[in-house]
Amino acid sequence: MLKKPVLVESLIVFVIVLFVHAVVWDRYSWCAVALTIQAFYVQFKWDRLLQLGGAVFQFRTAANSGLLPASMVIPLLGIVMKERCKAAGIVYFERFGIVVASTGMLVALFLSVIAVGITKPVPTNTCILTGIAGSIIIYTMKHSLTVSEVIEVLEVLLIFVYLSMILLYLLPRCFTPGEALLVLGGISFVLNQLIKRSLNVVEGRGDPIDFFLLVAVVGVVLLGLFFTVLFIFMDSGTWISSMFFHTMTAVLGLGVIMPWLYRLIQRNPLFWLLQFLFQTQTRVYLLVYWTFLAASACGIVFYQNAKRSSESKKHQASTITRKYFHFIVVATYVPGLIYDRQLLYVAAVLCLAAFIFLEYIRYFRIKPFGQTLRHLLSLFLDERDSGPLILTHIYLLLGMSLPVWLFPRACAPKGTLSGAGALVPYSGVLAVGVGDTIASVFGSTMGEIKWPGTKKTFEGTMTAIFAQIIAVALILIFDSNVNLNSSYAWILASVSLVSLLEAYTTQIDNILLPLYLQIMFM
Repeated sequence: MLKKPVLVESLIVFVIVLFVHAVVWDRYSWCAVALTIQAFYVQFKWDRLLQLGGAVFQFRTAANSGLLPASMVIPLLGIVMKERCKAAGIVYFERFGIVVASTGMLVALFLSVIAVGITKPVPTNTCILTGIAGSIIIYTMKHSLTVSEVIEVLEVLLIFVYLSMILLYLLPRCFTPGEALLVLGGISFVLNQLIKRSLNVVEGRGDPIDFFLLVAVVGVVLLGLFFTVLFIFMDSGTWISSMFFHTMTAVLGLGVIMPWLYRLIQRNPLFWLLQFLFQTQTRVYLLVYWTFLAASACGIVFYQNAKRSSESKKHQASTITRKYFHFIVVATYVPGLIYDRQLLYVAAVLCLAAFIFLEYIRYFRIKPFGQTLRHLLSLFLDERDSGPLILTHIYLLLGMSLPVWLFPRACAPKGTLSGAGALVPYSGVLAVGVGDTIASVFGSTMGEIKWPGTKKTFEGTMTAIFAQIIAVALILIFDSNVNLNSSYAWILASVSLVSLLEAYTTQIDNILLPLYLQIMFM
């Protein structure tokens, strides 16, 4: 029963890989195909380890390992970025795309080797496949990367190994192996980029908003690691611990993160941020509008909790209720994408930092709001929040923001790509905000024909595809920067494949779907 959806999910991913490399076939395509085949076989070894409880760490239950779909995301992103920047003649970012692809392949290969190594008895055929794939990847890297790029790839792999050992031990049941690969692999790459750029600061080079993203992500992760280790030795729920938490947050923020950001952007970060946020009247209007939407989201949380108190202590928010937040996020992102993408970029970074910081307060029970947050957010838990952290709202924000953050602005003439590439920043809105939401709402209310082996319905998937096509038409009407150049068949194929992936995957679709749609559009 479990293997059938996994097989269909794997087939969809393999089709996406072939679609991408039908357009851009080169030496990296052989690596990607080899990685896909070996990840498919190793995925079943991980699934068996999870079922038997033989994995080294405790992973999220009620889901398969997700190794294949996660393994291909970072390599494919690097490959399509390389091709886009090569076409634009931007050599620096073309090389950067090669490094991203090589790093993703090596990290995925490392995770596969771990599964093969701890499986008893040793799976001979899978070992041979992993060895062949590893040989192809390493041979290609040897003839494609410079010495400094090889060192950079190995640095990311080293950070990933140590970060995985720490976070998977401290946060049991929060990730599947595939989700750990995506999340921790991304954090490792960001940390390495920040260290590299901090050691090679050139005044006037680099966009401040890119540095802002790097410092914010690394800052909140290091903050969480610091307090996690600290609260092993002391009770985090007391007033003394809470005062220490707030004091040390201020000290680390003002004494470490701010100077670090100052070194990178060569100006006062607070003054730069205030000047950036209120630079134009359009930005002021957007900020006021977003504040209203944030207040509305808080109002929904309070209303649903009041409803729970009056009805039953065991009352949980329905799927449709949780999708209200998807509609609010769509209403937040679409005006930002149309009128001011740079402001949306920075606002999303600030929102991510705030979400993670509030999760620290909830997780550590920091007074005065820790226990209140635990009570308010427990209403919106689902089966994916099986670990100590509540991550679904953070994943939603990431899924909407990653296409904006990863959009190759330097390789896009006039700030936009041609054809289906013009929809890249809208990947999160289409895949999660529209597709996933409509599929869930219509599937749960009107769906009758279920996809084999899943709880998802045929009606939900078809409605999601139709809704995303309508959304693309509306984007064409309201966003003058989008010019599809008759690439409608490719857009339909991309949306259909990603919608099918949503029906069959058991991974966190809020992250996986936007990234695959972005890859197809690019």
